[in-house]
Amino acid sequence: MGRVYNIFVAAFISIGSFLFGYDSGIISSVLTFNQFHGYFGFTANSNLAGAVVSTFTGGCFFGSAAGGWLNDKIGRKRTIQIGAMFALWGCAMQGGANNYACLLIGRIVGGVAIGMLSMTVPLYNTEIAPPKIRGFIVGLAQQMIGIGFIVANWVGYGCQYLGSNAQWRLPLALQLIPAILLLIGTQFLPFSPRWLLEVGRDEEARQALYQLHGTSTPENKEAADREYMEMHDSIKVELLTRSSSILDLFATRAMMRRTLVACGVQIFGQFTGINVINYFGPQMYETLGLSPGKVLLVQGIYGAVGPITNFFFIIFILDRVGRKKPLMFGTGSFVITFSILSAIVASFPPGGETTNLAAQRAGIAMIFLTSIFFSLSLGPVSWVLASEVFPTRVRSVGTSLATCCNWAFNVLFSQVSPIAMTNIGWKFYIVFVCLNAIDFLIIMFLFPETKGKTLEEMAVVFGDDVDARQVLDDHGVSEKAGDMTKHEVHTA
Repeated sequence: MGRVYNIFVAAFISIGSFLFGYDSGIISSVLTFNQFHGYFGFTANSNLAGAVVSTFTGGCFFGSAAGGWLNDKIGRKRTIQIGAMFALWGCAMQGGANNYACLLIGRIVGGVAIGMLSMTVPLYNTEIAPPKIRGFIVGLAQQMIGIGFIVANWVGYGCQYLGSNAQWRLPLALQLIPAILLLIGTQFLPFSPRWLLEVGRDEEARQALYQLHGTSTPENKEAADREYMEMHDSIKVELLTRSSSILDLFATRAMMRRTLVACGVQIFGQFTGINVINYFGPQMYETLGLSPGKVLLVQGIYGAVGPITNFFFIIFILDRVGRKKPLMFGTGSFVITFSILSAIVASFPPGGETTNLAAQRAGIAMIFLTSIFFSLSLGPVSWVLASEVFPTRVRSVGTSLATCCNWAFNVLFSQVSPIAMTNIGWKFYIVFVCLNAIDFLIIMFLFPETKGKTLEEMAVVFGDDVDARQVLDDHGVSEKAGDMTKHEVHTA
């Protein structure tokens, strides 16, 4: 089957990321709907509106934490299916909510689902991807997040013209469709070969790798065998020398560096301010003086900019230039865009006697540029880097911790942002200027380059000093992986 099948599997499993994008994006439109305000009795700028967003992101935090444990126990594939089931439950409660409490519970349950999916989809894609196109394969998750936002924004734009409670019920309930597709379709996809090796299903792992990478030519089969042997030795050593405890993430200097890089890049993704725009974009456009009728139209156009940029970036750039340079480019760019945006809003505050159309357009341009720069940097790179730096034995718990960091700061910004935009206005954007300036320096001096490395070669990048073959020999495992039809580890 080979590379085409590999890309298909990664794209299909990234429906979980589509759900992430849609669920995160649709709420920005729903929060502007008059029917929604009238039914639940609050406005878009109230604390209750912030709670609708933050309860979702809070659920995501706990979902990503639970996902780390589930990925080790039942595998990546089954965890994605459990996430899809939680998504069905949460989306049904949101679309059918008859009071505010029911809506919040639906948001929490939906958040648990997205938390599981947001850490498991890039984890699964990382483990099935050939090293040369891993950036593209894992970047598909960010691409599908962006497509989810596009669909959500335009569904929201269309539903604003409905005159009943269907105005907000329909867009929330539409999430059921991709959740059902993901739940059923995932059953027919392969397990992660690295997870199969970890649980002792070695021959299944070999066959899964053949299926994913293809054996149509002798060269392809040789490459698959070579990767299998490397995977086998590395993973069996990890089983002998490490546990999967969260404490292992801080056990050595090399592991601590991996953990700080993974958690750091996820936190820096929140420091870009991109989710403040995604969740509260309409309110931001209002601070620039746009009329309510234009707000959702601009938000819909904005939603398409990032995914288009991301698509070209993951295909043509990411696996050529690496991870570090795009991260530095992105954080440096955000310092500029938020500086200009804060200056515009400070100089031409909304509600003034006159509307400066040039300043209004410049402010919108800065928001659009922020989305473009995010899609050229932390958008795809944060998911790639956070999932590729860990060894297999702790990859799920490490990715879980990194994703929890992402969602913890997401909760913070989603709850604080509407209050900050109301009370301190343009000064809130200065926070992102300072944060991204600090991020730029940290990435420049402390982050490694991981481009083109196999997951097992990350040990060299981060300074591990374990000789896989020596450890296996010391434990009585002298057979070569390529000569074995069934692999068992016999401890000395």
